[in-house]
Amino acid sequence: MSRGSIALKEWAIAVKELVEGTQIFIMRKGGIEEETRDFEIHSHEFYLYPTYEHQKKDLLKEPFRSGIDDTLEGWNPNASKILITAYAKLVEDLEINDSDKLEQLYPLHIWNHNFTTDRLRWKQKNPLLLMLLRVYKLSEPLEVEIQDTYLGCKSWIHLPDSYPDEAKENAVVPVVNDVDFAARVREIKDLLINKEV
Repeated sequence: MSRGSIALKEWAIAVKELVEGTQIFIMRKGGIEEETRDFEIHSHEFYLYPTYEHQKKDLLKEPFRSGIDDTLEGWNPNASKILITAYAKLVEDLEINDSDKLEQLYPLHIWNHNFTTDRLRWKQKNPLLLMLLRVYKLSEPLEVEIQDTYLGCKSWIHLPDSYPDEAKENAVVPVVNDVDFAARVREIKDLLINKEV
């Protein structure tokens, strides 16, 4: 399998904000249809595959709710293809086990308290996984044929090996510059690791 043939499914609004540099992480616990029913990291470099069906405005902070409408412009639920506009490199994954630490991160992402609290409480014995991502916008969107295997509540999908890696090779500048990214990573790690909450 080529390194460009794996993608992580994420809400289109989250992909939009990652590409715009609004936030530099996502949080995962698992997909209903995962083999183990728990989230596992399958790759440290992957395309960001936008999903539209399960986005909910009432799970976002107020300033970001209109962004869902932006992602839906031109989207057709019966379409046979989808556009991928970005890929990401996983810089680090951090575990969150308690609500106090989760609350410390609240200013740094788009989701509201209902979303983050429910995410943490679901399958309480498992930690919430925070994935720090270095995101790159593709110079040309990758048009991908939607396959039945892409559907459903799963996190990872495998794109056909025929999709070229040139889309990623041409996107060499991350959406957040090195200095800002390092500072934001430090801020997150200070909140989660170095400070008592």
